[in-house]
Amino acid sequence: MTEIASSRRRVPVRLSRALRPGDVLLIALGNGVLIVGMWIRHGGLSELTSLGAVLIAGGQLTALLGTYVALIGLVLMSRSPWLDRLIGGPRLAYWHRWVGFSCVWLLVAHTVLTTLGFALTTGNNAVAETWSLLTTYPYVLMATVGLVMLVAVGITSVRIARRRMTYETWYFIHLYAYLGMALGFAHQLVVGTDFLSDPLAIAYWIGLYVVTIVAIVVFRIGQPVQSFFRHRLRVSHIAPEGDGVVSVYVTGRDLGRLAAQAGQYFLWRFLAGDGWWRAHPFSLSAAPNDQYLRLTVKVTGDGTSAIQRLAVGTPVFAEGPYGAFTADERKWPRVLLIAGGIGIAPLRALLEAMPASRGAITLIYRASRPEDVVFQDELGALMKARGGKLHYLIGRRVELRRDPLDARHLHRNVPDIAQREVYICGPEGMIKTVQRSLHQLHVPSAQIHEEHFAY
Repeated sequence: MTEIASSRRRVPVRLSRALRPGDVLLIALGNGVLIVGMWIRHGGLSELTSLGAVLIAGGQLTALLGTYVALIGLVLMSRSPWLDRLIGGPRLAYWHRWVGFSCVWLLVAHTVLTTLGFALTTGNNAVAETWSLLTTYPYVLMATVGLVMLVAVGITSVRIARRRMTYETWYFIHLYAYLGMALGFAHQLVVGTDFLSDPLAIAYWIGLYVVTIVAIVVFRIGQPVQSFFRHRLRVSHIAPEGDGVVSVYVTGRDLGRLAAQAGQYFLWRFLAGDGWWRAHPFSLSAAPNDQYLRLTVKVTGDGTSAIQRLAVGTPVFAEGPYGAFTADERKWPRVLLIAGGIGIAPLRALLEAMPASRGAITLIYRASRPEDVVFQDELGALMKARGGKLHYLIGRRVELRRDPLDARHLHRNVPDIAQREVYICGPEGMIKTVQRSLHQLHVPSAQIHEEHFAY
């Protein structure tokens, strides 16, 4: 069994939030209303005398809102630890997903409405008008290339497309969102309705871009680079944990200043070979301490196999910590942890670090095969020390002829489940099954916390 470090850090518990997720939504909506108001003040509704003019006005409005929504999406992608703690990983991912789709649809609508509106006004057909816009209007061709990039990002975000791609491919395509927005900015600045005669509107929009760029530079570049040079993280050793599963131990300087908590994750880049551009999101699988950080990796063939061959001393670039899947979210004294497969990693860390009275923690560990179970010795020792209950649910559903995570079986294993804080981590299908079961058992959603092992 791996020795559990005794020099554990205490991270101050966040007692309250001055700002809540709903407040962030209100701020975003308020700025959206302001943008529409400026458009109206600049004459957006004054010349709707024909169908062509109506379509052009619709194109102007969808352009403004689409650009604004795109900037919101970039801020959500900025990996701001403040937003991450305030909103939480699952909700942040949900917001980012639908903001991205909304942006693409609005900008596509802008292109279609503007083209059709100008075609009706000039008497050209749609194809001829498209060619005229691309070849004679300032920066339209550049903006069109940017839109194609954003559409590609949107298409690859559809669930069925994501499942066919490796994480690295999906991540690389998503980087084009930055270039797409940059290509569209010159077009907006030169021909945008709100930029023609109002210095205040110009300052407002440039301010939105500056805030977005600063967030990206600070949180995606500045803080990770500063952390890299401050902590000098490197691979200490790699330990096999099971079939295709290894744990990577990372050491460095002043680990206490990372302020990581059990249940959180980092984006890890191992600076060997082409690992410098591969950012893998892995949760800590042991409570953070002053000696090492531990992440546990299941080899899936998308670059994770190279992690098994890392040399001792390999430099590590870690962005984070991220995530609100921590003990800070807990309000009830008794806790239920539900893990599926390699989803045991953050729950193993929570089990080690979470304050609780003896016997207050129950762990349910779901796996398809006995060889898929990892940390068996560690979990046994931790549960024995904490007086908790550990349930292994092993086997495929077709073999068991039942779902061991349905409401009836969950209630049998944990009769007081409605009076517990519940933490879930595992594959998407398992999480949805558990969510349905918890709903049937009348567990309030405020007591349920999830960490999704998906991108």
